[in-house]
Amino acid sequence: MLRLLAEMRSTEEIAADLHVSVNTVKTHLKSIYRKLAVSRRSDAVRRARERRLL
Repeated sequence: MLRLLAEMRSTEEIAADLHVSVNTVKTHLKSIYRKLAVSRRSDAVRRARERRLL
Protein backbone atom coordinates (compact mmCIF):
# COMPACT_ATOMS: atom_id res chain seq x y z
CA MET A 1 0.00 0.00 0.00
CA LEU A 2 2.88 2.37 0.73
CA ARG A 3 4.21 1.85 -2.80
CA LEU A 4 0.86 2.81 -4.30
CA LEU A 5 0.63 5.75 -1.93
CA ALA A 6 4.05 6.94 -3.10
CA GLU A 7 2.73 6.88 -6.68
CA MET A 8 0.17 9.46 -5.50
CA ARG A 9 -2.76 7.27 -6.49
CA SER A 10 -6.20 8.09 -5.18
CA THR A 11 -7.88 6.00 -2.52
CA GLU A 12 -10.23 4.63 -5.17
CA GLU A 13 -7.34 3.66 -7.45
CA ILE A 14 -5.52 1.89 -4.63
CA ALA A 15 -8.69 -0.02 -3.74
CA ALA A 16 -9.17 -1.10 -7.35
CA ASP A 17 -5.53 -2.21 -7.70
CA LEU A 18 -5.68 -4.25 -4.49
CA HIS A 19 -9.23 -5.57 -5.08
CA VAL A 20 -10.47 -4.28 -1.72
CA SER A 21 -13.06 -1.71 -0.69
CA VAL A 22 -12.33 1.99 -0.35
CA ASN A 23 -13.12 1.70 3.37
CA THR A 24 -10.48 -1.01 3.75
CA VAL A 25 -7.89 1.26 2.13
CA LYS A 26 -8.88 4.13 4.42
CA THR A 27 -8.53 1.90 7.47
CA HIS A 28 -5.07 0.77 6.40
CA LEU A 29 -3.99 4.32 5.60
CA LYS A 30 -5.04 5.47 9.06
CA SER A 31 -2.93 2.69 10.55
CA ILE A 32 0.05 3.61 8.37
CA TYR A 33 -0.26 7.27 9.34
CA ARG A 34 -0.43 6.34 13.03
CA LYS A 35 2.60 4.05 12.84
CA LEU A 36 4.62 6.67 10.98
CA ALA A 37 3.35 9.46 13.27
CA VAL A 38 2.05 11.60 10.40
CA SER A 39 -1.30 12.99 9.33
CA ARG A 40 -0.93 13.46 5.55
CA ARG A 41 -0.09 11.29 2.54
CA SER A 42 2.94 13.31 1.53
CA ASP A 43 4.34 13.13 5.07
CA ALA A 44 3.76 9.37 5.15
CA VAL A 45 5.69 8.89 1.91
CA ARG A 46 8.53 11.13 3.10
CA ARG A 47 8.77 9.34 6.45
CA ALA A 48 8.62 5.91 4.79
CA ARG A 49 11.48 6.89 2.49
CA GLU A 50 13.50 8.20 5.45
CA ARG A 51 13.02 4.85 7.19
CA ARG A 52 13.83 2.99 3.96
CA LEU A 53 10.44 1.34 3.84
CA LEU A 54 10.16 2.44 0.20
